[in-house]
Amino acid sequence: MTTYDVGAMLDDMAQQLKQLYVGQDPLMIGIHTGGVWVAEQLHAAMGLSQPLSSLNISFYRDDFTRIGMHPQVNPSVISGSVEDQPIILVDDVLYTGRTIRAALNEIFDYGRPGSIRLAVLVDRGGRELPIQADVIGKKMTLDVGEQIKLSGPTPLELSIIQSEGI
Repeated sequence: MTTYDVGAMLDDMAQQLKQLYVGQDPLMIGIHTGGVWVAEQLHAAMGLSQPLSSLNISFYRDDFTRIGMHPQVNPSVISGSVEDQPIILVDDVLYTGRTIRAALNEIFDYGRPGSIRLAVLVDRGGRELPIQADVIGKKMTLDVGEQIKLSGPTPLELSIIQSEGI
């Protein structure tokens, strides 16, 4: 098992985001569950005044008919208006891009933001949609049988584990 210094990754991400939003107070939205954990840390590090928001994209997934509904679906919580707001969308792992597409669809159901930038803790490649992150904690390529495991929220820990049965 390989572990990573999540604190250093988050510090670097917060500095990059502060540079992108000089003089602004963006609305930060974390994607349930791991993205919210990452967003909580970034929100505190950036000292944002708007409350942290969260999205649960379960109803917006394009594989909903294949995998069904998770038995515990929590609602999305958007703190204030997204209309004309600069938004930082946060997720833990960017892979195919489908989760981000679902999150964007839901955000636009709340209104038309001024801009949206994507911050992810890990970009592991493998895109199926033309989506890219603006701020990345770490780029990774996984070997066959490896998985990213994020545990938290406190402490927030990132590791690469071997899949069972491999």
